[in-house]
Amino acid sequence: MKILVSWSSGKDSAWMLHVLRRDRIGEVGGLLTSINVDAGRVSMHGVREDVLRAQAAAADLPLITVPLPYPCSNEIYEQRMQAAVAAAVAEGYTHVAFGDLFLEDVRQYREDRLAKTGLKPIFPLWGLDTSELALEMIRSGLRARVACLDPRVMPRELIGSPFDGLFLESLPDGVDRCGERGEFHTCVTAGPMFASPLSVETGQVVERDGFVFGDIALTSRNGLRDGTEPTKPTKSTKD
Repeated sequence: MKILVSWSSGKDSAWMLHVLRRDRIGEVGGLLTSINVDAGRVSMHGVREDVLRAQAAAADLPLITVPLPYPCSNEIYEQRMQAAVAAAVAEGYTHVAFGDLFLEDVRQYREDRLAKTGLKPIFPLWGLDTSELALEMIRSGLRARVACLDPRVMPRELIGSPFDGLFLESLPDGVDRCGERGEFHTCVTAGPMFASPLSVETGQVVERDGFVFGDIALTSRNGLRDGTEPTKPTKSTKD
């Protein structure tokens, strides 16, 4: 098994990478991430591309990016993902791992799109209790910050919060503790999947397309100094 990891920059994909390595589930060969090329940020999460590349370096894995325009139609999204899958198969990848936890429709979508491509989907975290999983991540030393949230279900004030016990206690009833339904997305900065932690700082908060984004930058940069803003394309890899 040569495994490509669907990498969103968030905690679930990071923990999945840790599980793949810990349990010796095949050979992890690289990370795959969709990028909003207009903003230079990870789709959905709004995480800066330089932070993404620092994550890949800390994980000691090559990064494959799928460029997406903004806005992005479903047709363009699927065409570009199909091209990335074909390229991965040509490079010897046999499986792609997703950090999905319990959403059956999301899993079915992935399985349908990958059928007969030569790349088999696997779901190492599937079915785990998300409340217990969140605590296990925190106990392991995983560190992350909330990069995006849905203010319809969560307080805006939680943007930029560390993903820790206090954050979990602050979540309203009905919000999944891992944000599996898209309630929030995170940016991972440390954990057993990284050789060394990332040093980051939080910056400007913006609201766009009904979501709240908090900028997260490497400490060598200062907030949104380059003028880019978080934005939300229509498709992404899962957190």
